[in-house]
Amino acid sequence: MAYENIRVETEGLVGIITLNRPNRRNALSLELMLELIHGFAEVGSNREVRAIILAAEGKVFSSGHDLSQMVGRDINEYRRTFDVCCELMQKIQSVPQPVIAEVQGIATAAGCQLVATCDLVVASEEAQFATPGVKIGLFCTTPMVALTRAVGRKRALQMLLTGEMVPAGTAADWGLVNMVVPAGELKDSTRKLACQIANASPLTLAIGKQAFYTQIDLDQPKAYAYAKEVMSMNSISFDAQEGISAFLGKRTACWAGK
Repeated sequence: MAYENIRVETEGLVGIITLNRPNRRNALSLELMLELIHGFAEVGSNREVRAIILAAEGKVFSSGHDLSQMVGRDINEYRRTFDVCCELMQKIQSVPQPVIAEVQGIATAAGCQLVATCDLVVASEEAQFATPGVKIGLFCTTPMVALTRAVGRKRALQMLLTGEMVPAGTAADWGLVNMVVPAGELKDSTRKLACQIANASPLTLAIGKQAFYTQIDLDQPKAYAYAKEVMSMNSISFDAQEGISAFLGKRTACWAGK
């Protein structure tokens, strides 16, 4: 597929998907979201890739939905936009590789949702986050889903009801961001984290990511029932046996991805 709104690249074991619509503040047009779904499917199916970075060109990570596509449409067109948006968020969490957001600037509304959906987030000290839909009469209802699961009820409601900007340091304290680094260190820090993850077995990463999102909304007895079965099945995989044997033998494991 020829992409017009994103770039898709690989650096060794790391896939990099970059929002590439800086002249429109990387607004999530329907076309861009469809490209992202395809891009994540493409990179996610690459068995050589063990971690994915989601980055953005320009000063703004993403301003959210493209508001020029949100005026004068009928209900089915709006449903189409939000259907595709939700499909994108679910795709990010369903690809086997961990996805790391590399946030260099402002991420608002569905852009903030995109950040909250990623498995991990590295942000520049200059990054800011907000869900300001309440200010324009369109409540950030779909961003609320990802945001609430990242920062909890009270802080999510504060962001949703006020639309206020949250600086990177506060976002880290609230759990929206994993780490905050100087702007000049953002790319290196994100790639260092991605490479650290990529050292693990790709099978183990895929099992762990899927298990995390499956168990997180289960009550504790059901979560344990599910987790113990997953861990039992994981134990008989080649990579688990190889990793345990390598640890006991004080050698480096050789992953086979099976």
